[in-house]
Amino acid sequence: MEMGLSMHAQEGEPAERPTDTNSGEAKHTLSGKRETIRRILLAAKAEFATKGLAGARVDQIALAAGVTKQLVYHYYASKEKLFATVLADASVTVMADLVEFDFSQLAAPMAIRAFLNRMFDQYDDDPHLRSLSQEGSRFHESREVPGDKFSDLAPALVAVLKKILERGIASGDFRSGIDARVFAAIAALVTSGGFTNRFMMSVLAGFDTTAPDGIRAWRQHSADFILAAISAGKDQVPDVPAT
Repeated sequence: MEMGLSMHAQEGEPAERPTDTNSGEAKHTLSGKRETIRRILLAAKAEFATKGLAGARVDQIALAAGVTKQLVYHYYASKEKLFATVLADASVTVMADLVEFDFSQLAAPMAIRAFLNRMFDQYDDDPHLRSLSQEGSRFHESREVPGDKFSDLAPALVAVLKKILERGIASGDFRSGIDARVFAAIAALVTSGGFTNRFMMSVLAGFDTTAPDGIRAWRQHSADFILAAISAGKDQVPDVPAT
């Protein structure tokens, strides 16, 4: 578990309702509120990524954002709601980067590699995303979160992959029978595993998957592995009977 796009309105924050929305004063007030929220979310993202949900302190978030603790609670009724907003914001950014990119100009195998590389590079470019993904998994597993944006946006991501896979099957590059949803899940697990499960992956791979050389190696190996699994002409290994 991304960060450009914002979920502020969807997260139920109080909206400004000036009597004259065209006035310079109203625009200044709205602009000031958005900037305040942006600073709060940036500070919260860093605090949660560094200390986790349990260790994060709202007073430290307020201090880093240059606002009062009371104002943070004005926009977000609890630390958990603030964390959920940070996760939603991250999800929208991660998904938008993958969904809005034009893969149609690339041949199917290159499009899949580009998709996997972009997914991988999100974790490489934003170290906070690594910690947030781990903390976000624990957060969602321990409670039901209404309005989960990742779940809402997942179908659009699967649709992008489905189109690429169908092109690859039609061109003879990919084997048939690939489930786009399962493929998306496996791709996310393999590409992000070197970051989110560093200890186990590094021990098994024999190199630090978060060091510069290790990152390049894992990026290459993970894409090669996934592409080899869907390439046409590869016989599927039968399942081992359960004992």
